[in-house]
Amino acid sequence: MYQKPQRPKQSVIEATIQLLSRRDHSQYELSQKLAMKGYEDPQIAQAIEFCIEHNYLDDLRYAKSQIRQHAYKGHGERRIRQELSQKRVTESVIDSALELEPQDWFELAKASAAKKFKHGRAREPKEYAKQVRFLQYRGFSFEQIQYALECLDANDSIND
Repeated sequence: MYQKPQRPKQSVIEATIQLLSRRDHSQYELSQKLAMKGYEDPQIAQAIEFCIEHNYLDDLRYAKSQIRQHAYKGHGERRIRQELSQKRVTESVIDSALELEPQDWFELAKASAAKKFKHGRAREPKEYAKQVRFLQYRGFSFEQIQYALECLDANDSIND
């Protein structure tokens, strides 16, 4: 049974700042959280505008932070773009953030592959396909995947 959220005990501005004090949010994500707390749309819009004016909320800063976090986890550009799009960060902001937070996607794919596949590149087609799918899921392009798996192969022959 759906239960209407109770009336919030603190002002929408206080709740917004409290959420932002923990971590950056996208505008969409923040508005969703405030709506779940029971605030009305006009109040939410006003709070978001207040936070933007005071530089408490910035989708570009949020996107750059997400890029750093995802790259640290070994995720590729495609996965990062998808995650940010789901948070309704605009394409132009995503492009700017990726430009401001440059990554070597080929080397990141190589590092992810090396970490996951310690025994090197698979010899069996079925296992090789698994390795490719893993790196695709991580968000790497086919060229990046090919590079990463070739590097695994090269490292494997060095160790022989």
